[in-house]
Amino acid sequence: MAEKKKLPVGIEDFREFISENFYYVDKTGLIADLLRGWGKVNLFTRPRRFGKSLNMSMLKAFFEIGNDPELFNGLKISREEALCQQYMGKFPVISVSLKDIGGRTFDTACNVLRGVIGKTAMSFPFLAESGRLTDMQRNLYHAMTEVKDGFFTMPEAALTSSLQTLSMLLTQHYGQKTILLIDEYDVPLDQAFQNGYYNEMSSLIRGLFSSALKGNDSLYFAVLTGCLRVSKESIFTGLNNLKVLSVTDQRFDGYFGFTDSEVKELLAYYDLTECYDSVREWYDGYLFGNTSVYCPWDVLNYCDLLLADPDAEPKDFWSNTSSNFIVRRLIDKADRQTKDEIERLIAGETVIKEIRQELTYNELDRTIENIWSVLLMTGYLTQRGAQGNHQYALAIPNTEIRGIFVRQIREWFKESSARNPIKFFIMGFCWVCCAIWKIG
Repeated sequence: MAEKKKLPVGIEDFREFISENFYYVDKTGLIADLLRGWGKVNLFTRPRRFGKSLNMSMLKAFFEIGNDPELFNGLKISREEALCQQYMGKFPVISVSLKDIGGRTFDTACNVLRGVIGKTAMSFPFLAESGRLTDMQRNLYHAMTEVKDGFFTMPEAALTSSLQTLSMLLTQHYGQKTILLIDEYDVPLDQAFQNGYYNEMSSLIRGLFSSALKGNDSLYFAVLTGCLRVSKESIFTGLNNLKVLSVTDQRFDGYFGFTDSEVKELLAYYDLTECYDSVREWYDGYLFGNTSVYCPWDVLNYCDLLLADPDAEPKDFWSNTSSNFIVRRLIDKADRQTKDEIERLIAGETVIKEIRQELTYNELDRTIENIWSVLLMTGYLTQRGAQGNHQYALAIPNTEIRGIFVRQIREWFKESSARNPIKFFIMGFCWVCCAIWKIG
């Protein structure tokens, strides 16, 4: 019997998936849909652990000059012969992840960003000696990659224009426009919001994105991913070519997360079909567009557990995979009505709420109603259908997330109540008075 493929728990590199014989759920149809449903700048917003980074790695592996076309043998995109002939391995690709950009101070975060972009530039060492660049252009490259005492030294002005500069140098060298991939674009803003330097960071990111994505003659197209859809007025000012593809959008709805058929196929491959009902109850239930999807991180981790212990029970794998700062901050401002609506959700009901698809971090605190948009976009809730006027029926997606609400969200409410007992007494009193007045 042939040895089964390895389960890819924690693997985000597409090349590693294929070359090291990991089980791959084929999402390469995303490539064809991106090319046919053209957008100059495409922003995908999805909760954490739904395959965003792996898809970005897959895009890089497909488009990048010097790639290995055999990586895609037998995958869906290989059937698109005309597209493969025209696009595969034809472009310089700049791929950066902003997931680690942060720190207690703005200067610290800037140094981390310098390191990320400097190391990305260093992956194109031929630019330092390229005869297709002018002396001035080569000097720009040297400035991006210069290191002193272990730190990249490019000044903030050069950092702000760094992605545009690097795309220009690559386009000049190859005679071909550049593809730009930016993963976890909103993490620096989240970190800055937590640590008190949001205005400085949003200004830097606005300049970085504006130069790279707006009026950049060297850009072929760009793809960005993140959890929150940050307001255009915040960091995408003047960017009129932005196509936003959120959890409510029907386009590309099956490319992030596992569909039901994909989960059944995976379970059958590992002889775990008898566990299907448990997997579905615990990890399904997210609705992206019109497609119901499972959280891949949960499915893979539970399958890995089952292969070691066939009697293993499902468990929560998702809740502690990243910061919950924003949700906790909003809960600290919650009123009695919000708490009652959370209890209704835990009981299996839905609540109808207006969803703001665009937010700035500075706006989050202005109204507790923003909690519903944040809970939807970060994966604590899912939608059960549009109700008109930007309103959606919201629900807890599955058993795993319901358990998080019971344990974690309720505990946060208790902590918030303990810190603000007078506030919660007044809110409760007002709530009772309003109820009596309505009945009267």
